[in-house]
Amino acid sequence: MNEEYTDFIEASGLLKYDPKVIAKIYQKNPQRLLKRLWQTLIPILVYVISVGWDKLTGQLKKESKARYRAKELTNLLVKLGPAFVKAGQALSTRPDIIPVVLLEELSELQDQLPGFDGDKAMELIEEDLDKKISEIFLEIDKRPISAASLGQVHKATLKNKEVVAVKVQRPGLREQITLDLYIVRNIAYWLKNNIGLIRSDLVALIDELGKRVFEEMDYLNEAENAEKFKKLHQHNSKIAVPKIYKEITSRRVLTMEWIDGTKLTNLEGVKNLGIDPDEMIEIGVQCSLEQLLEHGFFHADPHPGNLLALKDGRLCYLDFGMMSEVTRNSRSGLIQAVVHLVNKNFDKLSQDFVKLGFLSEEVNLEPIVPAFQDVFVNAVELGVSKMDFKSVTDDMSGVMYKFPFKLPPYYALIIRSLLTLEGIALSVDPNFKILGAAYPYFAKRLMEDPDPQLRESLKEMLFDKQKFKWDRLEDLLTNAAKQTNLDLEKLLDEVINLLFSPKGGFLRNEIINSLTNQIDLIGLKLLKSVNTYLPKNIKLNIAKREDDINNLILYIEPFRNFLAILEKVPGFSIDIFLRRVPRLINEPYTKEMSMKIVKKVTEKSVVRLVKIAAGTTI
Repeated sequence: MNEEYTDFIEASGLLKYDPKVIAKIYQKNPQRLLKRLWQTLIPILVYVISVGWDKLTGQLKKESKARYRAKELTNLLVKLGPAFVKAGQALSTRPDIIPVVLLEELSELQDQLPGFDGDKAMELIEEDLDKKISEIFLEIDKRPISAASLGQVHKATLKNKEVVAVKVQRPGLREQITLDLYIVRNIAYWLKNNIGLIRSDLVALIDELGKRVFEEMDYLNEAENAEKFKKLHQHNSKIAVPKIYKEITSRRVLTMEWIDGTKLTNLEGVKNLGIDPDEMIEIGVQCSLEQLLEHGFFHADPHPGNLLALKDGRLCYLDFGMMSEVTRNSRSGLIQAVVHLVNKNFDKLSQDFVKLGFLSEEVNLEPIVPAFQDVFVNAVELGVSKMDFKSVTDDMSGVMYKFPFKLPPYYALIIRSLLTLEGIALSVDPNFKILGAAYPYFAKRLMEDPDPQLRESLKEMLFDKQKFKWDRLEDLLTNAAKQTNLDLEKLLDEVINLLFSPKGGFLRNEIINSLTNQIDLIGLKLLKSVNTYLPKNIKLNIAKREDDINNLILYIEPFRNFLAILEKVPGFSIDIFLRRVPRLINEPYTKEMSMKIVKKVTEKSVVRLVKIAAGTTI
């Protein structure tokens, strides 16, 4: 048995990524490493030189030549292997980054890669499931329906006549991925030790990538992810997840329900289903935000091939090999960071990055605060709905490169997921802004979530230097109202909670002053009415207070705006308020507020009586 075959067998047995074990495998046979380096680096170098020459000679300006080079790159990525295909897939969803010709060619990487031999796929199925094909399926098409970087899909019919999709992993995939990771990790190690600009966590990032890829190659893991995702979103009638047949699934074979759908980027196809593509994008954005901020379990690879529009109006998610999790503290921390961003509190924003693990506690934050201000201040002034997510992330990349940031693995996957989703949306609507689409969900979450940290964040957003900001409340409620599944009862309870919280004292004082002025104004109007009937010799000297009255109307206008906003929310009814009257009466602060109002009204009345007795103008 030769050494190369021995390496192949050892690598194929690895179920989890372990860089030490992988190093031991390939250190015994450096020829294998040199062979792979020759296979990857030389073709890339040749391609770069050829494109550079075409650009210098002006050949790339020709449509035919540009398309030829684009196809050449697509074919090169396929030949280099799954890791390079993954990079091409990410680029194929970014129409704002790469030329149209290259975009069209790279999109072929999504689900139209050349498949491997069908007979070999059947052998692998039988080997992994330990059954003959005829024992499992009534029929199966040996020709793959689609082929991706890690495997290919065959259409089949089970014995009970249910139609299924059978995903079969590429032969030798684990061994090829293992070798590529070994090469990349050693390059990263060399860069870390020889190039001063490379951060010390580069090798750790490669190890995280290796872990993710190994998880993606395990179809048993993907099956569990699909079932977990389906359970988390079973309440959402707009989301579909294919059924998994676990009894005929293994590490290299995944059997799932067959789904007939249309890729979101196929605008005409989606429209022919009688579906608005914009509505599909909205469903996808809302689902992604729910994954990220509510469940903390999100699909990290939402490329066009993995998102299908169904004829019944649902959005179907496919391929659950690349999933990631975010802890509750990190989710709350992300929302808190958004609050500080909206409030332009860059000092606290820098502290958020420490809490989230982007910066160590030893880092001096003083020079980072103005850097944040340079990146965000103009974007925030434009408003969240107009903020360009890619521009902001690009600017932030410069800050993270300049200062000692360390990107947590979950953050890199979040950014990749959101940028990919934005790329799909841009193909539907060139003016799409993912932050603008996301803000209504964020507002709803901030208003409704009982998490103590988020309650503090809500108070922090609505109070500025101990002054209640009615415009921010209006903005939050307006955006929250855009959510079709907004729980108005829960939202009102949170507003009441805010009103009667210790920090709500400033808001209570505004209400006390407003109601005091209203009662006093009513008393003044009554006194004026009585004054008109008094004899001239004893008439009171009451000054006209038109300005005061107008000011008072303006003063209580936020309350009217608040009600006007709520009236636009589906399900609004005055009964919702009436049901909360007993609670309001029984709140400890209600009695305190009532006593303060009585005291203030009495004080104003006494002052007015003194002025009447003195004959002065009131």
